[in-house]
Amino acid sequence: MLDLSGDAFLWLKALHIIAVMAWMAGLLYLPRLFVYHSAAEPGSDKSETFKVMERRLLRAIMNPAMIAAFVFGAVLLVDMGGDGWSEVWVLAKLACVAGLAVMHGQMARWRKDFEADRNARSEKFYRVANEVPTVLMIAIVILAVIKPS
Repeated sequence: MLDLSGDAFLWLKALHIIAVMAWMAGLLYLPRLFVYHSAAEPGSDKSETFKVMERRLLRAIMNPAMIAAFVFGAVLLVDMGGDGWSEVWVLAKLACVAGLAVMHGQMARWRKDFEADRNARSEKFYRVANEVPTVLMIAIVILAVIKPS
């Protein structure tokens, strides 16, 4: 346990929330870009523009935000102490966060498929995929706020 002072704890919590918000923005927007990109003709100006947008979103916003969310979240977890790790809500929240990380990795793979003009998935696939981070986010917020046992 770190036993952070009140101000330090609040700053870490604020930075964690900011990082999570930035990461979620990307997790919600990137599949939407994929929806539009899948309708564009490979090699067209439109397709090439989407490639730039997707790469910048992933590399400049999503990756750093995910790393920051993990770092700040890990410090907050350590501050909870050993007893906190046995809480059901913490374990369930971490499972949902792992789900977000898996989605992040999948989106990075899909981006590479678009980059190489080898996307084989439909607009509908990306519309459905776009809902997964939303469902996980709702579960995480409920678990973190309600803290069911």
